Formats: sequence, C-alpha cells, structure tokens
Amino acid sequence: MKRCAAIWTQRTMTTKPTMRKALVALAFLAGPAAGATCTETTFEGVDFTLCEARADQDLRLFHSDASGALLGSFGAVNDMLAPEGKQLAFAMNAGMYHPDRAPVGLYVENGVQRHDIVLPASKGNFGLLPNGVFCIGEGRLAVIESHAYAAAPPACRHATQSGPMLVIGGKLHPRFIPGGDSRYIRNGVGVSADGQRAVFAISEDAVNFDTFGRLYRDVLRLPDALYFDGKVSRLYDAGTGRSDLGFAMGPIVGLVVPQP
Repeated sequence: MKRCAAIWTQRTMTTKPTMRKALVALAFLAGPAAGATCTETTFEGVDFTLCEARADQDLRLFHSDASGALLGSFGAVNDMLAPEGKQLAFAMNAGMYHPDRAPVGLYVENGVQRHDIVLPASKGNFGLLPNGVFCIGEGRLAVIESHAYAAAPPACRHATQSGPMLVIGGKLHPRFIPGGDSRYIRNGVGVSADGQRAVFAISEDAVNFDTFGRLYRDVLRLPDALYFDGKVSRLYDAGTGRSDLGFAMGPIVGLVVPQP
C-alpha cells in the first residue's frame, strides 16, 4: 500500500557524545529543556532524534492546500504558513499513503474527515494489526487502537491512521520479534498517559520494530505509541537547520510556531 522511495538528506546536526544522548533521554521523561524542541539520544546502539509537542501547542496535520493541491514537502507547508506569520518548528511524515499520496487509512484535517478508517487486516505494515490512530484534540493528544477509535470516535481536530501500534497500554505489539532482521529507518509517535505530551521519534540508523517499540516503552515510558512509516521517514527541524529531502510525501505532522 505504501510506496518506497530513495531518500536524500540534508542535515546540519552534529553528533553528540553517547553520554549526552543518554542524559537527553532521561530529560524527556520530565519534559524537554526550555527552548528545546528536538534532541538526540542513543538506545541499544541506534541513534534517534526525538521531538516533543504539548497538547496546548499548535500541532497540526497537513496534506493539501486550500485548492486541494498536494503539499508534499516541508518547504510547501512553510510557504503555506507564511501568510499567517507562522512556520514549522519541526515536522515529519505522518502515516502511510498510496502512490497518489492519498492517505491509506483515516485522515482528519482541521476537523474535516478526508478518508475513512480502515479496519480489516491488509498487506504490509499498515495491516500488521493492531494498528492505530494518532488524534490531536482540543487540549489532549492520544494514540488509540483503530477498533477502539471506530467504536467511540473522539473529537479530533486532526487525526491520522497508521500501523502497526508500537506500544498498546504499556505492552509491545504482540507480533514484534526480538532481534528481528527487518531493519529500516523508521519514525513514529508516542503519547503520555495524561494526553498532554507527544514524542515524535525518527531513527538515524536502521532499526527493527522491537527495538523501536522498547524505546517508547522502556526509555520514554509512554504507554501508547504508533508507527508512522519506514524507508521514507523524514524530519524537518528548524532548530538545527535539518530538512530531509526526497520524493513528495502524503500526510505531514508539524508543530507550528510564530515566525521570529
């Protein structure tokens, strides 16, 4: 269901010592340092970049502009935000999409549902059930298993369905294999139990599902987490000047802030 693409990256990050990365991971347990949006950490030899947003911040999903034209890139999102006097603090791809960049599963943007939820099992990672929905509500964030979402849909200003779930109620996805050899650059999101924090993670090295899930469960201590994608995973971070380049994306999630 999802398309594969060659990815080129433009990164100005400098690699920090392993000890600093470990301290950063501990800091995320209590929230980021003042002014920090994205930081780095290492878990079991794999480097990750972590970006955090709070429920009271302007976190949005993006797919198309007002005319219905695909945005597809971080630059296009920033161009659309510029007339508001705003810009992205960070952003990443946010869910799987078809070759025409249409979302594979549920997609809600600015309160408008643009694609229905998909519940039956299917091929690929999206169909590795249980999968889930990332919901941005008024004053609350959530990662919800798809059938639970369909049974009692919450009020989501923005929502995107993807899969598999990485962590479900504090437990790893039951089909993850420790030491599994399916390794790719991957990205996802996890949400705190009180719904006030979301931590977005992208691996800088190839990682399997089990390790990625345990990062969320054991290091970040987030009870629910959702996989966004692999191979095509990309990150924008204004704080470091990083903007990963590649073919056009489907859904994008980003933290919006005023321009300097």
